[in-house]
Amino acid sequence: MTLVKARQRPVGSKPPAAQQDKERLIIAPSSFAELLRRHRRMARLTLEQLAEASGVSARTLSDMERGRSSGPQQRTVAALAQALSLGEDDRQQFVDLAREGRLRDHWTRASGLCELPRSVDDFTGRAAELAWTDDFVHAGDAPGAAGVALITGAAGLGKTAFAVRAAHVLRPSFSDGVFFVDLAGMSPQPLTFDDILTQLLRALGIAERHLPREASERASLYRSLLRERRVLVVLDNAGSEEQIRPILPGGGPSRALVTSRRLLAGLEGVHRLSLGPLPAVEAAELLTGILGRRGSADGGAAIGELARFCGGLPLALRIAGNRLVSRPGWPAAEFVSRLADEERRLEQFKAGDLKIATAFGMSYDQLAPSARRVFRRLALVPGRTFGAALAAVLGGISVADAWDALDELVDLGLLEDSTSGRYRFHDLVRLFARDRLQEEETATERDTITATMTSWLLRMATTAGRWFEPAYGRPDRADADLSSPEEADHWLRANVDNWLGALRHAASGGRHAAVLDCAESMYWFSDRWMHAPHWHEVFTLGAEAAAVLGDPARQAAQLNSLAWVHLVPRDDPQSTLRYAARAIDLATRSGATAQIASAHHATGGALRRLGRLDEATASETQAARMFKANGDIDTYSQCLGALGTCLRDAGHHAEALEQYLDLWALLNDDKSGMTPSIAAFTRPIVLARVGECLGSLGHRTEAITKLTEAVSLMEQAQLPVPQAHSLETLAALLADEGRTGESRHTYARAAEVYETVGDAEASGRCRDLATAEP
Repeated sequence: MTLVKARQRPVGSKPPAAQQDKERLIIAPSSFAELLRRHRRMARLTLEQLAEASGVSARTLSDMERGRSSGPQQRTVAALAQALSLGEDDRQQFVDLAREGRLRDHWTRASGLCELPRSVDDFTGRAAELAWTDDFVHAGDAPGAAGVALITGAAGLGKTAFAVRAAHVLRPSFSDGVFFVDLAGMSPQPLTFDDILTQLLRALGIAERHLPREASERASLYRSLLRERRVLVVLDNAGSEEQIRPILPGGGPSRALVTSRRLLAGLEGVHRLSLGPLPAVEAAELLTGILGRRGSADGGAAIGELARFCGGLPLALRIAGNRLVSRPGWPAAEFVSRLADEERRLEQFKAGDLKIATAFGMSYDQLAPSARRVFRRLALVPGRTFGAALAAVLGGISVADAWDALDELVDLGLLEDSTSGRYRFHDLVRLFARDRLQEEETATERDTITATMTSWLLRMATTAGRWFEPAYGRPDRADADLSSPEEADHWLRANVDNWLGALRHAASGGRHAAVLDCAESMYWFSDRWMHAPHWHEVFTLGAEAAAVLGDPARQAAQLNSLAWVHLVPRDDPQSTLRYAARAIDLATRSGATAQIASAHHATGGALRRLGRLDEATASETQAARMFKANGDIDTYSQCLGALGTCLRDAGHHAEALEQYLDLWALLNDDKSGMTPSIAAFTRPIVLARVGECLGSLGHRTEAITKLTEAVSLMEQAQLPVPQAHSLETLAALLADEGRTGESRHTYARAAEVYETVGDAEASGRCRDLATAEP
């Protein structure tokens, strides 16, 4: 802008030198455009005249003066300076402002390369994860903080959508630009890091001719530019550490968001964020947002069911929503009915070029052949979780090789793992694995694999169960890989869905002998896990198998086990009486005295629960006499305990205490003939009964000591049900003694244990007592 009015001079003439100096001092040009316009006007030249004198087109000169080209090339500047007859100082000022304009233009002009994709309008959820990225950016200002955030997760979890959303939110924090590159890491031909560097350097304004030839030099130039600028780079769909390591920021204010299906465990010093499925509420919210464009109301129940079938996968939710949006007259409830058919569910998740199976397939194609085989065969596993040993059986490989295959599957997001060493499929991924199995292996091969898996699971379960049988001691099975009762207990609990599914399959396939063997092996173990929900099914299958095999004695044993199920876990004494009566009938016809005695024992327990104590005492006395005659001291001891309980329930606490103390002496007699493990199992229960009787007789201090010891032993033996009862009794005794704080604490512990066994009523009762006002 001109601050003084120039004197009129003839065209082409120049003002005196003093006047030039004065105008240079008065006018302080802030840009090359302003300086060019001033010199042209001082020279009294029109654009056309200056164009003719310099050889630069009038249009180009007009763009320069309007600031559209703020940094012309050096040869253009030289031609203009000569045409304007600039002195030495004016020429230097002219050249300097042009150079500054070129540098400024280099960083501010839009290259159109690596532009960030748009963020979808109905993006939903991930609030905590977005907050994490914000913390990452701002925490990164601290010295030595890593400038790379790695976002990992399985196919379909919306990693790209999340990273794009985060980048748009974070854009104001990066004044020098936000860039996005799809690395095509899952494709057959992923981008090389040299290709990625070239794209990013061009996006940063480096002309092709100025790119260094060597990849290492390009990487160095790239990192130096990031160190000087505040840039956010989104590197989407990385396939390996090698692909991206050379292009990660090496310090400075720039940051990188990297997404990958792989865990990229080899990357050091990066912030890691693992995306999981959307929670049910957010999944339904996303689906509702997509369907809002239909202009019609879909039932909330249908939306919830649809979201459930999608399993929290944003891609599945997007596909389902898009299909319904594209067909406004199609009710969501009808789509839900289609998805209910598991055989056809996976193929329903496709909309245009979006297909959930395609996303999973890209990960599957990355696997080694052995990992593919393990992946598709794992679809045969009954139950939701599985371990490496079962994967090895299915894959026909060693356990060590199975670990490697499972690690590869987890790395690509095709399996989820846990700290317990168990693995699981996402529901839709499991359907994809099943489709791969049906496509790539014949029906005969599938049947053979299923039979092999079923046999292994039943053999393992039967062997594990026999660890707890007094007559067996240590099972001699090298292939079971179970070296202690603790290992057997853990295996049975962790793999319950697997071996129970195998038991069902074997029963439906007519493998009755294997089914009966497995059910029989669970007799003693069921006492350790008495409130597990599956014992009714296990012993029912066992009874049915024995009936088919025509073995009434073994069928009676399974019916006695069912009588126990209804007596203890189910608390249904009437059903116990019916099962016991059937067992007595079968056992009497087959001469199985042990099962007759067991039926009388179960009958005694049911009669006691029904308050028919005289009849209960008679049944337990008869059972005790028969067990003792048969030399079965283990079960004889259980009958003695039951007789003590009958006396206790009748209010005869002194007689009951005497009965329990006699039993306690038997349990601690090394010459009694009792199995040590049975004695160890029974001791804490009897000790608790002794404590209860002492408490009822007014000996509270001694009772508290006995019950405290019993509770500790029960916890070690993993007997939660009697432990909860004993804790509640102990808490009441502590309250009676005025030890209020200890009583509250003990009631709270009792509430927790009751909750673990699913007794909500007892848990609530103890919780109320723990918090009740004095």
